[in-house]
Amino acid sequence: MTRFQANLLLLTAGAMWGMGFVAQSTAMDAIGPYLFIGLRFAIATLAILPFALRESARAPAPLNAQHWRAFTLVGLLLFAGMASQQVGLLTTTVTNAGFLTGLYVVMVPFFGVLLFRQWPHRVLWPATLCALAGIWLLSGGGAVAFVAGDWLNILCAAFWALQVIYIARSAGRSGRPVTLAVTQFAVTAFVALAIAVLIEPIDIEAIRAALPEILYAGIFSGGIAFTLQVVGQRYTTAPQAAIFLSTEAVFAALFGAVFLGERLPPTGLAGCGLILSAILLVEVVPALRARRLTS
Repeated sequence: MTRFQANLLLLTAGAMWGMGFVAQSTAMDAIGPYLFIGLRFAIATLAILPFALRESARAPAPLNAQHWRAFTLVGLLLFAGMASQQVGLLTTTVTNAGFLTGLYVVMVPFFGVLLFRQWPHRVLWPATLCALAGIWLLSGGGAVAFVAGDWLNILCAAFWALQVIYIARSAGRSGRPVTLAVTQFAVTAFVALAIAVLIEPIDIEAIRAALPEILYAGIFSGGIAFTLQVVGQRYTTAPQAAIFLSTEAVFAALFGAVFLGERLPPTGLAGCGLILSAILLVEVVPALRARRLTS
């Protein structure tokens, strides 16, 4: 797979996440956050498991204990990020949550340097700030009131950044991206359902009321989108992946206009332009530099 194709997969994942953000919020009108996370990722596990089994059957060698430990760590980071975001949505707005979660775009290159001394291409720094400014404008460009839910979404951004980094390290080394995706889904579902059984009411009628949101979040923005993320990250860098995944905010605004009749103000359109400019920077500048070096 070329880097362009990998980045296209990441754009698709961003689109699915943008479509699913509303489902995450509205589902909690009926059920608790941990039950929603558990059911969502249980469905994601079942949806992608056949592809993981097919991948395993074709693999030249079995996974070792180190691979499984790395996959489990990614799953725990996914759960921590999802739990922080989902619980945070109880006390903050979707707009604030979208902007603050988008901070992972900035955190990924910084964590990469701090943890592994991985210095990204120089264009990533201005592109990262450009994408962050775009997310801020897209969210309305207003001040963020730091209630408990806002702090939880900042914590979510940190877990998201770590998840992106460790996927980049694990997917390429194991050569089993779909197995990695299913493992992180299963770990997230298990931990979330265990917590839900302990602290949340389990009501079949409430689950039935939230079923459309659970199915979309489980199959599309869960199973398919996160699998596309893992596959795409085998062929691109973690900071570049974060830039492309940040288009979630752009697609959320687009789907809001198409399905809900919402219209972006000029600041929102400017935000979309900045995010798209960041994508062009990370896609075009390294390619031009590589062409000059080989010519």
